Amino acid sequence: METTTLRLTGRLEPRDGWSAAAGCTIAKSVELLSTRSAFLLMREAFYGATRFEEFVRRAELTEATTSTRLHELVEHGLLELEPYQERGQRTRQRYLLTEKGADLFPVIVSLMQWGDRWLSDTGGPAELLHRGCGAVVGTELRCEHGHIVELADLDLAATT
Repeated sequence: METTTLRLTGRLEPRDGWSAAAGCTIAKSVELLSTRSAFLLMREAFYGATRFEEFVRRAELTEATTSTRLHELVEHGLLELEPYQERGQRTRQRYLLTEKGADLFPVIVSLMQWGDRWLSDTGGPAELLHRGCGAVVGTELRCEHGHIVELADLDLAATT
């Protein structure tokens, strides 16, 4: 099986100043979401969890870990707090996805599909279906003109 890599163009050198501090957005993203619990909580937010107790139960995390990670996800703008009140109860806060958080969805789907393919003999426990036609949904890379691109088709160029 042949493996391909990106072709570097211009003056960009691999790993030359690519730390989070130097502005590498991959490093910054990993730094922000560097824990298993952060990914699990974002998964549950996509699956519809909004209340603290739902996140604890569904992600199977401790209350302390859930509290810490949810605070971080709010602090970084992936989730936001919104007050709600059930009849006869005190006002509480629920967690809602922000636009920034919702933009993480293709990453979660890609991880799910990668894990289904490479880490499971039977595929994953769930799949995403297009509500309109029932077909399985997948992720793919496309250029801004709509062409599907593979790794071998890509150049990595420094931005100016």
